[in-house]
Amino acid sequence: DADAATRARLSKDMTKRLREYPLFSVVENGDSSNQERDQKFLFANRYLLSPAITAEHFSVTGLHKAVAESIKALASSAGLLLKSLLPHDPTGEMVRLLGLIGNGSRPSTLNGVWASKDGTRALLLVSTQASGSDLDAQQKAIASIRQVFEDAVTVEKGTKGWVASAPPHLVMSGPGVFSVAARNTIKSEVIRLSILGSLTVFTLLLAIYRSLTTVALGLLPVASGALAGVAGVSLGFGLIHGVTLGFGSTLIGEAVDYSIYLFIQSQMDSNQPVGQWATRFWPTIRLGMLTSVFGFAALLFSGFPGLAQLGLYSIAGLLTAAAVTRFVLPALQQGIFCVHDFTPFGLWLSDYALRARRLRWLPVVLLAAACVIIFQHRDALWSHELSALSPLSTDDQALDASLRAGLGAPDGGYLAIVSGRDSEAALVAAEKLGGSLQNLVLQGVIAGFETPARFLPSAGIQQARLASLPTQDELKRRLRGAVTGLPVQADRFAPFVADIEATRQRGVLRRADLEGTGLALGIDGLLLRQDSRWIALLPLRVPISGPSAHRINAALVRQAITASGQACAWFVDIKQEADQLYSGYLREAITLSLTGLAAIVLLLLLALRSPRRVARVMAPLLIAVLVVVAGLALTGQKLTLLHLVGMLLTVAVGSNYSLFFDRAESEEAGRIAPRTLASLLFANIATVAGFGLLAFSPVPVLHSIGVTVGPGAILALVFSVLLADFAAS
Repeated sequence: DADAATRARLSKDMTKRLREYPLFSVVENGDSSNQERDQKFLFANRYLLSPAITAEHFSVTGLHKAVAESIKALASSAGLLLKSLLPHDPTGEMVRLLGLIGNGSRPSTLNGVWASKDGTRALLLVSTQASGSDLDAQQKAIASIRQVFEDAVTVEKGTKGWVASAPPHLVMSGPGVFSVAARNTIKSEVIRLSILGSLTVFTLLLAIYRSLTTVALGLLPVASGALAGVAGVSLGFGLIHGVTLGFGSTLIGEAVDYSIYLFIQSQMDSNQPVGQWATRFWPTIRLGMLTSVFGFAALLFSGFPGLAQLGLYSIAGLLTAAAVTRFVLPALQQGIFCVHDFTPFGLWLSDYALRARRLRWLPVVLLAAACVIIFQHRDALWSHELSALSPLSTDDQALDASLRAGLGAPDGGYLAIVSGRDSEAALVAAEKLGGSLQNLVLQGVIAGFETPARFLPSAGIQQARLASLPTQDELKRRLRGAVTGLPVQADRFAPFVADIEATRQRGVLRRADLEGTGLALGIDGLLLRQDSRWIALLPLRVPISGPSAHRINAALVRQAITASGQACAWFVDIKQEADQLYSGYLREAITLSLTGLAAIVLLLLLALRSPRRVARVMAPLLIAVLVVVAGLALTGQKLTLLHLVGMLLTVAVGSNYSLFFDRAESEEAGRIAPRTLASLLFANIATVAGFGLLAFSPVPVLHSIGVTVGPGAILALVFSVLLADFAAS
């Protein structure tokens, strides 16, 4: 990258430009002008902000001790700086404050600006006026930062020359960046998958039908189903998740099956009335569609955001697609076209299918192997971490950790939280809790903590500190006694006396007084309004050495919180809480999926009226699901919520195949029509084309569905063929 001097100039130029944007509330890069501004504020208000300010601190004994320590510090490496401070600050409050603000975790400085620990990056900290949930505003802010960077680079090129081999580049991280990136990724994936899925299925149908009119009619159920799904979710939830729209592209894979069955099985000519097709085949298709609806109906009761939407989208879409196929397409096609006769191709398929029956043992062997593999991986089969659903790459997460470490920011993994009826009450609670947490620091349980009270003490604390400040005459008298035996005269501390009096006259600090300083960023990030209450966040730092290295003993922290006497106080391990929440959703989804499976079995029992036939229909589907799960386990993929959705889809799609073979065995004397076999193959290809594309998606929730349904649909058809008893018609 560019050299350190160039990075520093770019950092200063960007900071200057960004501060002119109303989008940003804070822009900091550690330059000297900002440090001077903050130091002036700290110096002017040191007697309100320093935790050492007590009545004892300003007694004769306290002043003597403080002045003696300050004089002793003059012999240190910082003695030249302290010498100029001594007349104003003989008690050392400014040095104490500089050590407290930032808690010793301030970023490194290189060439006058913040830099990473290794010196390879210049760092800027930017806070937006808009909330993190306002993604449009966040995207606008990100675009503004990129534009400012490009402008700064252009200026740098023109004034300082350019080293072509080492151009600078901009990287950003943070919740706003992550949210916008996730939204953009999902949006682009929805568009990409919709286009690719549509083109793939369109090409497949054109190759099958050889007629644009037939293709257009064949896609009508798909379009109708997608629109019905969007309308249903909009009415039911008011908004649609991007993943739900992405899932809509996969509806092509199943909804198009219905028109394939209609066109090919009936052959759509005058010699084969549609009514005959409806009598012979529609009950089977309808039952397959209802198995899908029953399976997805279970998802409607999910508490996980998105799953209920997927369930409603699927139900509305499939019902509409099936209805259009049954009642609209036959009316539109009358006398318009006829479809190529696939009987010869179906006979060829029948021949190979009959030969394949010699491999009837294969599903049984694969089932046994799958059960062994699943049992061996049972402890690591499911992912219980919410991060498994995150669209962020490991590189993005590593960058975020690196930038946080460079700025000295806590990782946000552990929080102590207190609340109050107003901001003042929340600050008071934070101060009381801070006392208990400080004991944990001394014990080595935590490395440190941040608190909003460090940047703005409560009014009560400030009033107490003001009350401990003596009057001018009293302070002069105490100083004369305090310097006894010290190599300094009391008169030298006249500036100190004046500063104390100015503080007494000025009164307590309010939030508005911090505006324009770095302390404002600290207080605004840690003191938040939530509905009618205020909450104070106290991020905890994890020890990096000692017996508690890289972890925090939650039990000890909770004991400290209880000891603080705060009723509305909590310890939160964010990752653990998120993972526990996700694990609860996962258990719920497993229960709902099993409920959906039970509903499907019950539906089949009512429709087929034969446990044997139900077992014959379900066997290839369940074997296919188990084999796919075993394959995922072998490749190191842990199952998530969306893999469950994929399993339901595999059963839903595959039920059409096994039901047609069951119909052939039970109602057609064991014979299956060649055109029916051809339609099943074409429908399977369309399904795999629609769902298989998801396997290549970088969005984990879509990828999970793709890697499950793609191979699952193929195996469901293959196993249905191998386990069925049929002959060519």
